Amino acid sequence: MLGPMIISVCSLRRLLPLLVTGLACHGSAKAAAADAEEAELQARRAAVRKSVNAELTPFLKTYCMDCHGNNNKRKGGIDFQKLLQRLQAAEVRNKWQISAAKVRDHDMPPEEAKKQPSEEERRKFAELVGEFKYLSPKDPGPFVIRRLTKAEYGNTLHDLLGVEVSVAAALPEEVAGAGYLNSLSALEAEQYLAIANEALNRALGPKGAPTALQKRLFGDAPKAEAAMREAARKVARGFARSAYRRPVSEEEVEVLMRVFDLGRENKLAYAEALRLVLKAVLVSPQFLFITPAKAVASDDAVVALDDFQLASRLSYFLWATMPDAELASLAEKGKLHEPPVLRAQVKRMIADQRSRALFDGFGAQWLGLAGLKEKAFDAAKFPQMTPAMRAAMTDEARVFFESILRENRSVVAFVDSDYTFLNGPLAAIYGLEKSVSGPEMRRVKLADANRGGILGMPGVLAMTSFPNRTSAVKRGAWVLEQVLGEHVPPPPANVPALEKQDQKKVANMTLRQRTELHRTNPVCASCHKVLDPIGFGLENFDAIGRWREKDDSGGAIDAAGELPGGKSFSSPKELKAIIAARHAELARNLTEKMLAYALGRQLAGYDEIVVDRITETLAKDGYRMQTLVSEIVECYPFLNRQVRDQRTANAK
Repeated sequence: MLGPMIISVCSLRRLLPLLVTGLACHGSAKAAAADAEEAELQARRAAVRKSVNAELTPFLKTYCMDCHGNNNKRKGGIDFQKLLQRLQAAEVRNKWQISAAKVRDHDMPPEEAKKQPSEEERRKFAELVGEFKYLSPKDPGPFVIRRLTKAEYGNTLHDLLGVEVSVAAALPEEVAGAGYLNSLSALEAEQYLAIANEALNRALGPKGAPTALQKRLFGDAPKAEAAMREAARKVARGFARSAYRRPVSEEEVEVLMRVFDLGRENKLAYAEALRLVLKAVLVSPQFLFITPAKAVASDDAVVALDDFQLASRLSYFLWATMPDAELASLAEKGKLHEPPVLRAQVKRMIADQRSRALFDGFGAQWLGLAGLKEKAFDAAKFPQMTPAMRAAMTDEARVFFESILRENRSVVAFVDSDYTFLNGPLAAIYGLEKSVSGPEMRRVKLADANRGGILGMPGVLAMTSFPNRTSAVKRGAWVLEQVLGEHVPPPPANVPALEKQDQKKVANMTLRQRTELHRTNPVCASCHKVLDPIGFGLENFDAIGRWREKDDSGGAIDAAGELPGGKSFSSPKELKAIIAARHAELARNLTEKMLAYALGRQLAGYDEIVVDRITETLAKDGYRMQTLVSEIVECYPFLNRQVRDQRTANAK
């Protein structure tokens, strides 16, 4: 047996230099790719700066600055003199994008302006504003230290202790659009303490009635005090490791042991002192907040996430809960960051039922359905809007979203599909009550091409209506912002609502006619000429999504319109087809929104370059949904974190 072993060892010795060379080559190739990317970015930056001086500034001086920059004029809050000094600052990004959209769509300069740019000048202006992203350094952006959302907190308690997620029901709902909180008030701390008490009572049983979980966690109490403390240390370390979603430091364990000692000093039994330790873990920032795993001693401005933080970021992105045993094991082995392993985990997690959390956390917010449960409707006009109907509307969107994700369909199917999911009550909205009955949601093939996709979903249509009528403006803005990713400016101040019109004058007008009358106000016209056609293209659907041929006034519905660029339509199905054909815009918008959700922050700077690359990859793969998720998980901002501001590092 010695001979073959010697041969193997000798072979290994001969191969070792080759292996080292191979690793060096791999490292060199990776470094070369990074250098090439940086060289490309530098070239693009130089080109953008040159174009700003040669083309953008003269354009602004010729067509814009008389109203937006000269002599402190800043109509609409736009001052191009100041904006030129901050081309890619995050806080002015939206102003540049709105300006580009208005110039591209002929909203600016206003029609009465004597000087008007040519079509080519408009196109170049919009394109150049889009190139501002190249002025930003390669940077994953700030790492957001954020508190677990209400859903994440309940799910995590469930996975950690086996309690129902309803244990967290007392927490207030997050405010949509307010971002993630990174602080904790005294009142909130009391709420978390009360929930921790309740969760432990459910999981471990009240005092004197230990459950199977308590026996498994605590074991039998040693008789000697020294042995008892050592056993408690082991319990504290193990539980904190699971709750903190990473290994714990000796300092952290010692803090928990001081809690145990305090309990023993107050005559608590072994199990009760340990319960106090678990309570301390459940109200600690390490549990309640998603944070970097540890401080990093590095001169670099950016470092890669370690595998434990990557496991948490991935798990809360797709499952809205803590990493499971498989993710935790891969993190322990240092394997999770390897691309083939990471891709395999994404596929596994999408197939798991827990991935429905991606709709609850992201999909419902993207579609604007989060407030449907509480939205007010005129009960006399819409008695159908019961709690069961509202739940069915949300469930339709949820299961539809899951089907596109799990079946790996194209993201274009969100707009153009020939199926949905209905139960008996919701089928009545579709006029299919004879075909579908009962409370269970089931897949239904749709024969009506006006339906299918999110534009014809009752939940979306209801959320983009007023309590007593439809709203072409709301629906148009929703399609532009949530589906196509365009930026719609807020309405001017003091614009009267339709209800303020002379009611005698408009008594026999359709809603479209009333809106067109409203649009004669030049202040309103520029936005309404883009919003209204889209909204009226969906006017055949009433305020809760039922099909109709006449509006509330009894007048015939006119769903015809034309979009910028000359595309015309006369029905919801034709409008839907036009929007679905804009697949690159659909995919880019969904990429931007999902990446922002995955990172827990707004996108800026280098993120836009990342979005470009993800969208290019999606186009090559038919815009498949799972490819989108995988590309986000494998992108630079998801895998890395900023240790300090890049500009500080570059100055060194």
